[in-house]
Amino acid sequence: MFIGALLDCGLDFEFLKSELAGLGVEGYELSLARVDRSGISAAKFDVHVHSHHHGHEHSHRHLSEIKRIIASSALPERVKDRAQAIFRRIGEAEAKIHNLPIESVHFHEVGAIDSIVDIAGACLALDALQIERIISSPLHVGSGTFTCAHGTYPVPGPATAELLKGVPIYSKDIEGELVTPTGAAIISTLARSYGQTPLMRIERVGYGAGTRDYPKFPNVLRAIIGETEAGDTPATVMVIEANIDDLNPQVFGHLMEKLLAAGALDLFYTPVQMKKNRPGVLVTLLCQPQDRERMTEIIFRETTTLGLRYRNEQREILRREFVTVETEYGPIRIKVARSKDGRVMNHSPEFEDCRAAAEQHQVGLREVQLAAFRAYLKS
Repeated sequence: MFIGALLDCGLDFEFLKSELAGLGVEGYELSLARVDRSGISAAKFDVHVHSHHHGHEHSHRHLSEIKRIIASSALPERVKDRAQAIFRRIGEAEAKIHNLPIESVHFHEVGAIDSIVDIAGACLALDALQIERIISSPLHVGSGTFTCAHGTYPVPGPATAELLKGVPIYSKDIEGELVTPTGAAIISTLARSYGQTPLMRIERVGYGAGTRDYPKFPNVLRAIIGETEAGDTPATVMVIEANIDDLNPQVFGHLMEKLLAAGALDLFYTPVQMKKNRPGVLVTLLCQPQDRERMTEIIFRETTTLGLRYRNEQREILRREFVTVETEYGPIRIKVARSKDGRVMNHSPEFEDCRAAAEQHQVGLREVQLAAFRAYLKS
């Protein structure tokens, strides 16, 4: 349904098929059709797995095997990172439910070819349409019971409920499972926030159809793509923390460079006093939720920590833009921060521009900065 909605928004189906071939996975075919769901014309996207690929070896996979398939594929790196993060969330949920180490979890239906293609395809679609932020409505999970490999369970199922922790959900009228573990993992991993539609300019609207056709209930997922001003909606940011007391101090500078280069939004170190009265360092990292797996991998690889903590937090940011001013030392960019209603809340000369100008003209850095401030205030 997720991919169908984005195909209905204009994603090219042939492009999607071509790119998914880069997964290096065989034994499936993709189809796209127009269907009616309670009066709504929607795109019905399906992954058809060949019958001889339904054997045990294909329906039971471990996380490491799925990550290997994705990592060795020809998909763009951002798509790989998102897809691996989604599968890891599913693995963590299943591990908690069954009280097993994450690498001992068998991915039943979720580990099959169709779900690998589904999740990779969803990440590809977002990347191709250059979607920067996902805001989700509260999720209608359905009601009643459903049957899976482990037996009959109430809706939402154990994995879905675990994955939707912190996500607003509701149940109304319709009996059946309206949010699957795959869908829950995609939304809970990629959505920045949940709630009402933000102030935005709509550019495209698409509908992705589900398989079931309920009477007087359009079983579709609607995607609205548009532009919104930065700062209009609080965004979700992932906070990752670790306490470290046995690492060579020289490594911390290297770690910061690696994490910022990998896309960390911010990183800072705080001195702390740890158990046994040892001095240590609290590492605090901010990143996009979909980048968590990449960040944790770097921290585990580059440091001595044995565990991490992470949580989602809301943040609100000012809209930022650059304005170039002319000074006696040449052009200098000014970073301007504005509120939602356009008021200037802060402005600051770009440090690197000022430093380069100061070196070129053999003057003090502060002198260039003051010249840039004056030029901006006069503009």
